[in-house]
Amino acid sequence: MGKKVKKEGEPPPKDVFDPLLIESKAAATVVLMLSSPEEEVLAKACDSLYKFASKGDENKATLLGLGAVEQLYKLISHEDPTVRRNAIMVFGIMASNYDVKKLLRELDVTNSLISHLVPEEDVVIHEFATLCLANMAVEYTTKVQIFEQGGLEPLIRLLGSPDPDVQKNSVECIYLLVQDFQSRAAVRELNIIPPLLELLKSEYPVIQLLALKTLEVISKDGETRIMLGENKGLDCLLTILETDEFSDLHVEALAVLGNCLEDVHTLQLIQQSGGLKKLLSFVGDSTVPDIQKNAAKAITKAAYDSENRNILNEEEVEKCLINLLETDNDGVKVAASQAISAMCANLASKRAFGLQGIPQLVQLLSSDNEEVKEAAVTVLVNLTAASPSNASAVAEAEGIEPLLNTLYAQRDGAIANAATVLTNLAMQEPLRVNIQNHGIMSALAEPLHSTNSQVQSKAAFAVAVFGCDADARTELRNAGGLGPLVELLHSKNEEVRRNACWAVMICASDELAAVELCRLGALDILEEINLSISRKNNFSEAALEKLLDNNLSQKYSQMGYLSSNNIITDGFYDCGQIKPGMKFSSLEELSMQALTDRRAIIFINAKPQEKQASLPGEEKAHDSSHEQTILSPSISRKSSREKTRKGKGKKEEEKSKEVIQILSAVQDEINLQNTQWLPPPDLILLDYINDASKTILPLTTTREQVVALAQFIADKMGGPIERDKLHDFSWELHISEIEFELKCNVVPIGKVKKGTFYHRALLFKAIADRIGIGCSLVRGKYNRAWNEVKLVDDSPQGITGLLLPPREYIVDLMFEPGRLIKEGSVEADQYKHI
Repeated sequence: MGKKVKKEGEPPPKDVFDPLLIESKAAATVVLMLSSPEEEVLAKACDSLYKFASKGDENKATLLGLGAVEQLYKLISHEDPTVRRNAIMVFGIMASNYDVKKLLRELDVTNSLISHLVPEEDVVIHEFATLCLANMAVEYTTKVQIFEQGGLEPLIRLLGSPDPDVQKNSVECIYLLVQDFQSRAAVRELNIIPPLLELLKSEYPVIQLLALKTLEVISKDGETRIMLGENKGLDCLLTILETDEFSDLHVEALAVLGNCLEDVHTLQLIQQSGGLKKLLSFVGDSTVPDIQKNAAKAITKAAYDSENRNILNEEEVEKCLINLLETDNDGVKVAASQAISAMCANLASKRAFGLQGIPQLVQLLSSDNEEVKEAAVTVLVNLTAASPSNASAVAEAEGIEPLLNTLYAQRDGAIANAATVLTNLAMQEPLRVNIQNHGIMSALAEPLHSTNSQVQSKAAFAVAVFGCDADARTELRNAGGLGPLVELLHSKNEEVRRNACWAVMICASDELAAVELCRLGALDILEEINLSISRKNNFSEAALEKLLDNNLSQKYSQMGYLSSNNIITDGFYDCGQIKPGMKFSSLEELSMQALTDRRAIIFINAKPQEKQASLPGEEKAHDSSHEQTILSPSISRKSSREKTRKGKGKKEEEKSKEVIQILSAVQDEINLQNTQWLPPPDLILLDYINDASKTILPLTTTREQVVALAQFIADKMGGPIERDKLHDFSWELHISEIEFELKCNVVPIGKVKKGTFYHRALLFKAIADRIGIGCSLVRGKYNRAWNEVKLVDDSPQGITGLLLPPREYIVDLMFEPGRLIKEGSVEADQYKHI
């Protein structure tokens, strides 16, 4: 049978449905239509959904809830171009919704969208596919998907599309993608520079802006900057800056140029073409804060390279930056300050800024903006470092007071840098004195409490610098600065710990400060530091020694050694060798303790003082024959000697009793609760010193003086002792009797009439220091102690004029008083140990 041909005018077959126009105002109904097998229905449904979604984010969320996204995903690859186009249009417009983007990412829609970016596809598909990708590329995971699925190449190709919407969406998507370093490297290989530069000629500002923003990101890469120069991109950027109608693009163009200025080669090209001069002139003429700020940031980047700094200096960039300091915008001031800081590494620039910029910077220290203040003081750090002329300029600009005020700033960087500038100024003595007169130490007390390691370090360093003056040390102590300084010794930061040790060493030059530092535990901390190989430093050891040098009682107790430079003064006491970790008690604390059977504390105090405390066992008494007591400062040394020498023929014990009576006679006049505790004077010791001064000082040689003093000491402490009868020398009983008599463990050395090695060695050192004989005091074991002196031996017989080096001798005070024993000899060893 042949094929049946339909005749004209015949009715349609019964099994064919006539065309039906369907209209619906219900979104759910339209979504259901997405399952239709008819292409026309699908196309119209997608078109309706596009219009619905375009009306707002709420409608997009409604379609998402109705399952439209899953249905549309099936249609974006439909064989019918109209259905495919309309479905992608809906995707593009809906992808701005956060929840839609999330679902699209789960559906992995990017791969399908990228496949539609081919040249043969409709331009509308390109527009909405790129729009969808741009909306999704804000998420990091989607960026990775697009990159891994090869989306960059078609997107770059579409930058040349004749449709501006495609260009805009493509460049926006690329801009988002190149935030990741992998994409930045990839776009360089895909030669993105020419199409981006072409977009700068677009008539649409939004496209130009996105192209510049993309160039700003990718030009952070050095190789990309080279490509930009090779494609005459720098000229293009300068043209934009020179064109007033492109003023809305100037900020972004400057940002790209700022990256380019980092390369020496690029900067040279700009300079040779006259572009750098134009750029600086443009910045100088501009009144737009963002332009000024970006220009300063560009100069900062460039100035990190020494050759770049030379080029910028040749173009007199300093004038431009100083002018920016005078703008009304705080952000510009900060950016200009940062650029000046970077340029200070160039000596010529540093001199130029010093001559012209310091007054402006000093003014910025008083800014209400803390960031401006910090930026300005940071510049001053760089300007004053190793530059006496700039340091003087800061002082001449009346910068000292605002710098001190900056020590109270809110930003740690400002505080640390202010301390550094002040120490830079202090390298000149007149400026240091000027700063001290402004109360630098009181101002540093607060930064020492900081928890910021940089502030701690710089503040401690400043204390070390200014602490060389006695008044400054007193000021710091009165301001409560020693406590936090000691706390910094605990720091785990090496620089903080080192500077704190240095500061403690300097402050310990003051006796009162040294005592306070010891009370605060500095000695214990320093000893702990010095035991650690990793934590100790040059200053920690020096600080410990310096601290002990001004607290000789504790030094001798801990180290068992006093050098000839350690001069024993009134108030010194020997409480024996202290065990590690034990608290070192003051003489006052020891004198208040109950009588014990432990070793007596021997103290030195030959200076009569007003209103002194007595030892606890001394009883009150009156002597009507004296209107004034021996504690009165009006009583001279002569009258004191006369009192103690009354009855010259008496025995030493009787003389001691008389002194005790004199000492006790003052007690009715003293109220111990209302006076500061002071140790009672030792008038017998004072008498010893006066006698030694009269009889020993006139001797012509040091050797004779040493011998005479040794014999003098031995005579006052029981005379020479035979070696084999040393155990019969009952000095312990004698000391115990004195303690019992005084009802106290603290004993003035003048009362000791039977003294063994350590009593005699201490008395020798005390008197030798008063009359100018250099000697050391060394503690040994088993109650041994000795003095070492350095003497020059006579020239060998027959040789004249030969200057021999001094040799060390131990002074025998026990067996043959005055005998000098060569250090290192067998005899010396016997004297120390046997």
